[in-house]
Amino acid sequence: MSPASLDEALVAAAQGGSTEAFSRLVERHQQVLRGFLRRICGDWVQADDLAQETFIVAWSRIGRLTTGSSVRGWLCGIGYNKHLSAVRSAARERARGAIYEAERDPTVDAAIEDRLTLKRAMTDLPAEQRACISLCLAAEFSHAEAAEALALPLGTVKSHVTRGRARLLQALGLSDDAN
Repeated sequence: MSPASLDEALVAAAQGGSTEAFSRLVERHQQVLRGFLRRICGDWVQADDLAQETFIVAWSRIGRLTTGSSVRGWLCGIGYNKHLSAVRSAARERARGAIYEAERDPTVDAAIEDRLTLKRAMTDLPAEQRACISLCLAAEFSHAEAAEALALPLGTVKSHVTRGRARLLQALGLSDDAN
């Protein structure tokens, strides 16, 4: 049986729902398709991904393949369209990234860095100090409310807040203008 007639028989069986026939078509043409995609992509990993996507599309469209058509050409056409879609998608992603970078507030990076520094400094505080700071400064509890919630004397809560606040300001490189 010639390669073309074998392809026709496999296509007919695949169009009838035979996954085994389609699997044989994949085996017969995957190297050609992958080689083609690797040459046009220049990226082997992307080419292999596109080849997989091509075979998924081919399986869903096998009924559209007309008798006498080249399976190899049909697959390479689908693969090429997948490649073009990937190129357009990457260009859109780069454009979105450029717009984001152009519009991004440069102070955001500083704010993120400050939050990370603050988080690290909070974990360095003793547990009771961290609890007092969390309630009084972050959750806006009064000292008396925090003392009640933590079952600590009011003076201890005030001391923990004062000491903890000073350590956090120091970690952020800020001065305590309140004192």
